[in-house]
This record gives sequence, structure tokens and C-alpha cells, in this order.
Amino acid sequence: MKDATIIEALQGYLPDAEATLRAGAALAPALRGGMIVTLSGELGAGKTTLVRGILRELGWLGAVKSPSYALVEHYTISSLYFYHFDFYRFENSSEWDATGFAEYFRPDAICVIEWPERIAGRLAPVDVAAVLAHCESGRTLMLRAGTQPGKACLDAYSAATA
Repeated sequence: MKDATIIEALQGYLPDAEATLRAGAALAPALRGGMIVTLSGELGAGKTTLVRGILRELGWLGAVKSPSYALVEHYTISSLYFYHFDFYRFENSSEWDATGFAEYFRPDAICVIEWPERIAGRLAPVDVAAVLAHCESGRTLMLRAGTQPGKACLDAYSAATA
């Protein structure tokens, strides 16, 4: 992940998994093909739950599971491809080069990446970077927009959660 300018940042509190699903749903309407969303946070912080909320809002009715072992889960929603990556098991960023995943990043696909720090320097500019962290009675969510389309997502999120 290349260093990026932060255009806008938001922070909020998520008391439970249902709130995390709602946060994902609030991000979903402004997501478009060609966008990259990264999800950072410790194990169990709610990254896959946030993705589940995004996918439900986009109309996916099937199961949504963590791609920890498969590295990527693929969902087709209308004419849009949605790729959910998890690079937790990568030992270093050079493993990215052998995967062929770079071809998944195209104009008709949304790419959501858990553990983006494991492929540091390999990504194009990130539209939305989400950081989930455990806190005493729930989670915090920080959202940063690195592009104008990312800012549109944060604007939509703000409007939906106001």
C-alpha cells in the first residue's frame, strides 16, 4: 500500500456485531467498480462482519465467509465482481507477485482487502481504508478516504449514519 493523502477521515463506535453490519451497509451504496477498500485490525475485530454488511446491502443473499484459507472469496452481484481478500497468511509482500491477484483489480470489480499491510507497496491508491479496533465494550471504526470516490463513500456513510 503506497502512502496516500487522506482526503477525509471519520471515526465511530460500534457496540456490537449488528452495528458493524450496519456500518458496512452504510458504506456499500457508494462503492463502485474499480474501487479498493482495505480493512485493518486485530483478529476478531470485525473485518469480515463489516464485509458481510457491505455484501448484504449490495444484494448478496448467500453465505459470506472469511477468506483466511482460500485467500480470496468471489461474489458476483449483477454485472459487478466483488473480491474479498485476506492476506493474513502472507509472510512477506513478495508472495503477492506469485498469486496473479493483480488481474482482479479492474474497472468492473470492487476489491476489499483484509490485512493490507502484508502486501505493502503492491496496491494502487486505496479509496477507503477502514481500521477496526477492540475497545472496552465494542469496537471503534476509523474510515479514511484516499481518493475522491473514497470521499463519496465517506459522505454517503455520514449521511446514512447521521
